[in-house]
Amino acid sequence: MKKLTLALLSGGISSERDVSIASGDQVYEALDSEKYDIIRYDPKTDISRLVADAPKIDAALIILHGPMGEDGTIQGLLDLLEIPYQGSGVLGSAIGMNKLVSKQLYEKSGLRVPPYMVMKRDDVLNPEKCAERLGLPLVVKPIGSGSSVGISIVKSIDLLNDALDEAFAYDDTVLIEAYIDGIELTGGVIGNDKIEALPIIEIIPDKSYDFFDYTAKYTAGATQEICPARINDALTKKAQALAKIAHNALFCRGYSRTDMILKNQDFFVLETNTIPGMTATSLLPLAADAAGISFSRLLDRLIELSIEAHKTNR
Repeated sequence: MKKLTLALLSGGISSERDVSIASGDQVYEALDSEKYDIIRYDPKTDISRLVADAPKIDAALIILHGPMGEDGTIQGLLDLLEIPYQGSGVLGSAIGMNKLVSKQLYEKSGLRVPPYMVMKRDDVLNPEKCAERLGLPLVVKPIGSGSSVGISIVKSIDLLNDALDEAFAYDDTVLIEAYIDGIELTGGVIGNDKIEALPIIEIIPDKSYDFFDYTAKYTAGATQEICPARINDALTKKAQALAKIAHNALFCRGYSRTDMILKNQDFFVLETNTIPGMTATSLLPLAADAAGISFSRLLDRLIELSIEAHKTNR
């Protein structure tokens, strides 16, 4: 069988560049060299080379996170170059990157989300009224970043303005959410027209972390990840169904991973990752492995789905 020429994109210009490079390195090592001729590209420096090479590329793996990688930008370029790529297209990628639009579509689809407020950079905030409306603690997050970048847990109203300043360093619009104290879960799905739910993962950050933040996500041993999650079959099926609904609500394609909180038998959907991480501490490969899908086979499947979707959409 003829080898496929595969473009592996990692790096980029977002605040998650280092995570993307680490993911790209591990993906490169896991790809079957007997199936693929792999050419690596860093969008920070290699866009012109990617464009020049486009006619010989059979498919691309986008291992990018954050703005200019996960938000539909690189997806649009690959569409113009007629290069198949894994995961969501321009629309689903852009929606998944915007936490506010995602919440609005979750709500339209009947998913429960934590109560929230939206703040623009020039808005005047009354911290007391905010705490009265949403309670304490509060979660403050920029609407357009990933990997928990710029997110703070606010336990006292006198710290709210500092948290807003931190979030506004990454975006002009910020969400203030009620903090939901419960079991943190995440559910991956894979497929195009017919999507399959992977085993649910339970996430337990070390007690030294307030939540599953950037450091807890990417420091080996900082977080306990249990797969399958320690919830009963009925709750597992519900979580998997919610992951599918969230995937469809945001017009995702190929695969995604949706984070949620379980509190008193109720699920609250937090966000959906359209390009989940692919490092040794990443969650989607863990769920796939629990389903009997090796990391190498998972990558094969994503490439197959990208080519299938490209043929369908031509």
